[in-house]
Amino acid sequence: MNYIEKYRLWVSKVTDETVKSQLERMKGHDNLIKDAFYKDLEFGTAGLRGIMGAGSNCLNIYTIAQATQGVATYMKAHGFKKAAITYDSRLNAQLFSRKTAEVLAFNGIECVMTEECMPTPFMSYMIRQLGCDTGINITASHNPSEYNGYKVYDGNGCQLLEEDANEITRYFTAIDAFEVKFKPFEECLKEGIVTYNDKSLEDRYITAVTSQKIFGAKGLSVTYTPLNGAGYRLVPRALKEIGAEKVEVVAEQAYPDGNFPTCSYPNPEKKKALQLALKYAEVNGSDIVIGTDPDSDRLGVAVRHDGQYVLLTGNEVGILLTDYILSDMQKRGVLTDKHIVVKTIVTSAMVDKICAHYGVKVVDVLTGFKFIGNVINKLQQRGCEDLYVFGFEESCGYLKGTYVRDKDAVVASVMFADMCAYFKSEGITAVDRLNQLYDKYGTYFNVTYSYRFDGADGARRKQALLDQLRAKAPSEIDGKAVVKVTDYLVDETGTPKADVLRYNMEDGSQLIVRPSGTEPLIKCYVTLCGTRQSNEKQNESVKKYLDRVFG
Repeated sequence: MNYIEKYRLWVSKVTDETVKSQLERMKGHDNLIKDAFYKDLEFGTAGLRGIMGAGSNCLNIYTIAQATQGVATYMKAHGFKKAAITYDSRLNAQLFSRKTAEVLAFNGIECVMTEECMPTPFMSYMIRQLGCDTGINITASHNPSEYNGYKVYDGNGCQLLEEDANEITRYFTAIDAFEVKFKPFEECLKEGIVTYNDKSLEDRYITAVTSQKIFGAKGLSVTYTPLNGAGYRLVPRALKEIGAEKVEVVAEQAYPDGNFPTCSYPNPEKKKALQLALKYAEVNGSDIVIGTDPDSDRLGVAVRHDGQYVLLTGNEVGILLTDYILSDMQKRGVLTDKHIVVKTIVTSAMVDKICAHYGVKVVDVLTGFKFIGNVINKLQQRGCEDLYVFGFEESCGYLKGTYVRDKDAVVASVMFADMCAYFKSEGITAVDRLNQLYDKYGTYFNVTYSYRFDGADGARRKQALLDQLRAKAPSEIDGKAVVKVTDYLVDETGTPKADVLRYNMEDGSQLIVRPSGTEPLIKCYVTLCGTRQSNEKQNESVKKYLDRVFG
């Protein structure tokens, strides 16, 4: 069935007034119809994600119901009976979460829901604490306001790995979205097959988070922005409980709002997302700035240094926290050569040098925090999950502790504030400490460049570019000979197969290319390790090379 036929089918079947009006607005606009129907949504590194609206390639109550019936079929096939459901601050998030509960309940599956939007890591905690078999989180993380998403978790509180995700995909692709049955939400509540979680669970989660502290945050002042997201209550609470002297919240971004009126792209990795927070900090003189994305699993930060606010990258924060945590464990005499730090393959290689200094092992995994969570699962199966020290990915996701199996910006906020308070007590800043580490291990420069390919035509071009790279690998990049090419789809790397290409150059620099699993992007991860001056110069020429290839 082509996209026009799909469109006509939807026009004839849809009964929901909102979706009907969206279909009507597409009439006569072939490009809109094509983008909405040229393919069906697929599971990526974080489940389903797409633009909200009518169409098989969009998030709406029909595709949500279809996906949920797929999950229900999967759960019944495995004898699973209980699911956790939550959502973030996005538009339609509560509507989609209720539709999810209605479909699961019709299938006889008990559901425990949050009454309001909550951070993504709370979903993982809820699953583990309440003995749920599956979890569903309605979130599009840091994407722009027109997006929403549907993340599925296993009974460990970890996002589904490929085998399970593929099984669900097989089920829901065989389902007619217009034939999915459900039980009205209010009826579900009355019957008790859908309930809300006990509020004490939130207190226990905060205790689990704050118990990760090392020094505390006494004497530290913080400006915080939840970017109109789900961290708006729990992050300030956690910071205050570890002793932060003052936590100033950006008023315009203090409460959930899926329109993100002051920040169209609520990604704390980007400087623009922290602009309001930086203005607040300039006025109130905060020691640090912290921002979390709409589902509060990613962290962005800035540090006051020599009177200016310096933004740190995801790699830099992870490097600092790795050293800080290992140093503390070494001082306390509890660090052994069996302890491990986990990072993704696109994360800074400087971590390897730091861990080698402390005599601990680094485990590299594919992009996606579920792979870090799965390392903890395997340790737990062996009865030694306490060997996990810290895990992070360059895209601002961090986890200390094993109380959840997902990245957690609440604990990351706690640990970053804790670390900065300790540095302040020593008369230095996080920037000072980072420079000390660069002097010791080498000046690593890591940057990610993203190239966007929207719509059906963009998707074809994106795939064609990746196919071309596989067919003919570059012999040099920026005049530096490529000495090793690794294709994670075919090479034996010790990790699962993945659509990732890695190029190692003669001077030790590295380029990794991969399509995003959550956005229509090709992402290019550049690693350089020279002097600050040479890194800057080489980065400029590498960027020009990438622009020629992908621009």
